[in-house]
Amino acid sequence: MPSILITGLNGTVAPALRAALEAAGRPCAGWDRRAASPDDLAAVRAHLDALDPAAVCHLALGPEGWAAELAAWCAERGRPFLFTSTAMVFHHAPGGPHRPGDARDARDDYGRYKARCEDAVRAAHPGAIVARLGWQLATRRGGNTMLEALHARAAADGVIRASTRWVPATSFLDDTAAALFALLDAGAGGTFHVDGNADAAWDFHRIVRALQARHGDPSWRVEPCDEPAFDQRLLDDRSRVAPITTRL
Repeated sequence: MPSILITGLNGTVAPALRAALEAAGRPCAGWDRRAASPDDLAAVRAHLDALDPAAVCHLALGPEGWAAELAAWCAERGRPFLFTSTAMVFHHAPGGPHRPGDARDARDDYGRYKARCEDAVRAAHPGAIVARLGWQLATRRGGNTMLEALHARAAADGVIRASTRWVPATSFLDDTAAALFALLDAGAGGTFHVDGNADAAWDFHRIVRALQARHGDPSWRVEPCDEPAFDQRLLDDRSRVAPITTRL
C-alpha cells in the first residue's frame, strides 16, 4: 500500500496524525529535508516522484513555494492534499468567533505567512483540504502545547496569569489528529475549522484551572486577569472534533 507523506514530524501535530493513521493500518512516511531541501523545488518534485505517496499532509513550516509544489504534485495526480493552517489568520480585533469564509485579517507575521500558504495551496490544488487549528492541549508534557507552555510560565514567573476574557481556539492533540484523519478520509476539498472549544466557549482561565486539576501541577499559582480580551473560536458545523469538555 502506498504511504501517506507527512511533513513536520519533528513538530507537535504531525506525530499525532501519523500515530492515528498508522493505528488504522495506513502506512506513513516523513519528509527528509536532507534528501530534498524545501527551497529546491526541482529536488522537491524529484523526491515526490521517488516516494509516489498516496496523499500528502503538509504540517511543516517552510517556504510557501514548497507548500505550492507539494499541492501541485497531488493535483496533477488527483491525490488528496491536506494543509494545516491556524486561527491566527484572524486578527484579535474585533474578534470572533470565526467561520471558514470570514475575511482573514492577520497583522502578525505568522498569521500572514499562513494566509499566504493557504492561497498558494489553493491556487495549486483547488481540491485541497485546508484545516485551521488552534492551540493544542495535551494530557502529558512535551511539544508546543498549552500544558508545556503553562509549565514553562509557572517555572519562569512563579505565577500563571490567565485571562477570563480570552476564549481560545483549542483542541486536545489526539482529537485534532482524529479530525484531520476524518477530513483526509472524506476527501472533500475546502477550508475547515477544527476547534474543540467552539461550542463550550470556555475562557482561558477556566481551561487553565481545569487542565491543572486533571493533567497539570497542583502547585501552580493561577491568577485571573482581564487581558487579552477576544473570542478566537473557530466555528464549523462540518468538521467533527471532540469537545475539550470530554477531557477537562
